[in-house]
Amino acid sequence: MPDPMRPRASLRTAVVWDVLQDALDRRVKATGRESLDVLDSGGGSGNFAVPVARLGHRVTVVDPSPNALFALERRAAEAGVADRVRGVQGDTHGLFDVVERGGYDAVLCHGVLEYVDDPAEGVRNAVAALRPDGVLSLLAAGLGGAVLARALAGHFKEAQQALGDPDGRWGEGDPVPHRFTAEQLAALVEGAGLRVAAVHGVRVFADLVPGVLVDTEPGALEALLKLEETAAASPAFHAVATQLHVLGETQGTDGA
Repeated sequence: MPDPMRPRASLRTAVVWDVLQDALDRRVKATGRESLDVLDSGGGSGNFAVPVARLGHRVTVVDPSPNALFALERRAAEAGVADRVRGVQGDTHGLFDVVERGGYDAVLCHGVLEYVDDPAEGVRNAVAALRPDGVLSLLAAGLGGAVLARALAGHFKEAQQALGDPDGRWGEGDPVPHRFTAEQLAALVEGAGLRVAAVHGVRVFADLVPGVLVDTEPGALEALLKLEETAAASPAFHAVATQLHVLGETQGTDGA
C-alpha cells in the first residue's frame, strides 16, 4: 500500500515525495538538527508543506492567493501541525519582501516556473533563500509530456506547435505559459549556482492510463505506482514525463 505519509494523489506526487523526504533526511543527519527550516514557494494549500511539517520540520509557505493560504491554515490545523506551518502572502518575484535571504535548509519550488515571467529569476530567488548547504526541490511542467498528450488526443497540429514553440505552448488556449525539458531545468539550476544531484520524470504513465483501469483492476494502483517509481530515474522517460523534478544542491552538500 502507498505510504500514508505521502501527500494525497500519490500517483502524481510519490516520486517527488520520496526524493524530497530522502533529501531532508540527509540534511538532518548532516546538520545534526532534528528540525529543518523549509520554504515552500508557491506552496498553495499545503500539499507538500503539511506532510513536510508532519516530519517535524518548520515550513513557511509563500503564495499569492489568500484563499490558498486560508486552506493551508485549515489543513495544517487538521493535521495537528499548525505550530510548524506559517503562510505568508507573496510571490516568487518579490520573495524577499516577505522572507529572509539565506534562511532555509530547503526550498520547494513546485509548479511555479511555468507561470513566472522570468523562470531564471525564479530559480535564482529560490537559491538565494537557501543556506550555504541547502537543497532545492524544483518541479515544473515537461515539454514532452504535453506534446505526447496532445498527439494521443488527436490534436496533431497542437502537438506540432508545442514541439516547436520556445515556451512549449500548443496554442493561444494553452493555460501553461512555459514548459521545459530536463536539460533546460538543469541549466537553470546550474546557472543559479547549484549542482544537479538528481533528475526524475514525474507522471510518466499516470496521465495516460485510463482511470477506470486503475480503480477497478485489483492491484493496479500499486503496480502503476511501482512502474512510475522505476521509470522516474531513467533518462529515457524524462522526454515524455508530464512533469520534471530536479534536485539541486550546493557544491558542499552530499549528493543522493
